[in-house]
Amino acid sequence: MQAETADLKGAYEIAEPPIPRYRADAAEIIYNLPFNDLLFRAHGVHRENFDPNAVQMSRLLSIKTGGCAEDCGYCSQSAHYSTGLKASKLMEVERVLAEARKAKEGGATRYCMGAAWRSPKDRDMDAIAAMVKGVKALGMETCMTLGMLTPAQSAALAQAGLDYYNHNIDTSERFYGEIITTRTFADRLQTLSNVRDAGIKVCAGGILGMGETAADRIAMLVTLANLAVPPESVPINMLIPIPGSKLADAEPVDPIEFVRTIALARILMPASHLRLSAGRSDMSDEMQALCFFAGANSIFVGDTLLTADNPGEDDDSALFRRLGLKPMELDGGETAP
Repeated sequence: MQAETADLKGAYEIAEPPIPRYRADAAEIIYNLPFNDLLFRAHGVHRENFDPNAVQMSRLLSIKTGGCAEDCGYCSQSAHYSTGLKASKLMEVERVLAEARKAKEGGATRYCMGAAWRSPKDRDMDAIAAMVKGVKALGMETCMTLGMLTPAQSAALAQAGLDYYNHNIDTSERFYGEIITTRTFADRLQTLSNVRDAGIKVCAGGILGMGETAADRIAMLVTLANLAVPPESVPINMLIPIPGSKLADAEPVDPIEFVRTIALARILMPASHLRLSAGRSDMSDEMQALCFFAGANSIFVGDTLLTADNPGEDDDSALFRRLGLKPMELDGGETAP
């Protein structure tokens, strides 16, 4: 018991880079705690940093769909796979803002916009900036996911007022090459660094159920927690197998293992918004309830998530009523209530 306590203490040591803030071996001990002990620990951390009954409501819009040059094995929008999805051009600014107004009327406080690009062209940056400014003017938080960014593009988005930039690392560095070959794990981290240096908050997480091991899930979270500043937002996705994609026949992740990952993410990144993202349509109410207890406190609302199904607002409202949850206010959750 003393040895285990010492190892767990090591997981919380704070040190200046380049010494990691968290160790993978200590994180593994936490991940493998008896399930009740793990959830008790995670919920305690969550309650210290957030209102445990408030959930951030975000809306995600695909502003440019399909035709992406990347070969991400999980993605319906990759040009490398025959998924039946047709490519589209970048949406007009006014259409994006009209959708944002609807989202705000529906209770969303954060608006996320995603484009299926390897990286944006400079010629598209003026329109992207106008979308950010327009959504900000509605009084909503803004988030973009556009692929890899240069320092100059990051600075342009910061000047437009972008609050968050999403760029998931997807999985561990070890397993990354099994899923994507058109860009490296280091490329992902470089974009996160460019965004952070520009003064934009970081949204970065990953996907479970792609054939990775528990060690890969732990390594992914340790990588995120050991960034110079941990991501303010951490989406955890459950793979939605897309017919025609590389991972169309992937085995589903065990629900208990998924909840364990949520709990570890909360413990390693106490102040981050932890988003229960893709795959909720295939989660039972009970599984989602365990995720909320373990520290998840953000979801995407609406019946479409980019190109995938998502629970409808009626389903989410019914679940929130059953669990006694409430939407988080725009400026809520940054400090303990």
